[in-house]
Amino acid sequence: MVKGVIFDMDGVLIDSEWYYQKRREEFFRRMDFPCPANSFVGSNERAIWEALVPEDPEFRQEMLMGYRAYRHLHPVPYGELLNPLVPGLFRTLRERGLKIGIASSSYLGAVKEVVRLAGAEALVDFCISGEQCAAHKPDPEIYLRAMEALGLTPETALAVEDSPTGITAARRAGIRVLALRPRPELVLDQSAADGVLDRLDGLLDYL
Repeated sequence: MVKGVIFDMDGVLIDSEWYYQKRREEFFRRMDFPCPANSFVGSNERAIWEALVPEDPEFRQEMLMGYRAYRHLHPVPYGELLNPLVPGLFRTLRERGLKIGIASSSYLGAVKEVVRLAGAEALVDFCISGEQCAAHKPDPEIYLRAMEALGLTPETALAVEDSPTGITAARRAGIRVLALRPRPELVLDQSAADGVLDRLDGLLDYL
């Protein structure tokens, strides 16, 4: 019996993956840097830049600092990207007595801002960011810690993800995982998920 749901944030609670990809591509063009084919959906900052600049740590750090400055000038419009189904879904889950957690590779401040914009501060029981973990997804640490904080077990938890990286992390933690289908322009392998959702509130059918 499911007693709690743990959500990824990017690509699940907010439709942000396309925005991150577009912002990176614009930065690469400004820097005359080859634009990679990989969209890096579900990845984290360290892994992304190690993949982009694998053999030159000094140049990698320069690019990273430049991108952080560019990112600061082009902040994510979280309010515009928020999935409109989130507030109602969270209320329904709470009315059913389920715990609600968020386990995201994004910064904790970003996670808390999305929760605030959704008006869900009183509904979300626990948030954890990849920056708080020793290892990022696909390592299961973030899900193991979320389950512990929420008082859940693999048998009583359900995860909602979008990326192969996140799906793998949840499965390695022993959790049943549903994948939210992405935009058509984002091609993601979601075959390892236990089910694929066309709409976020479709997870209610699995409870």
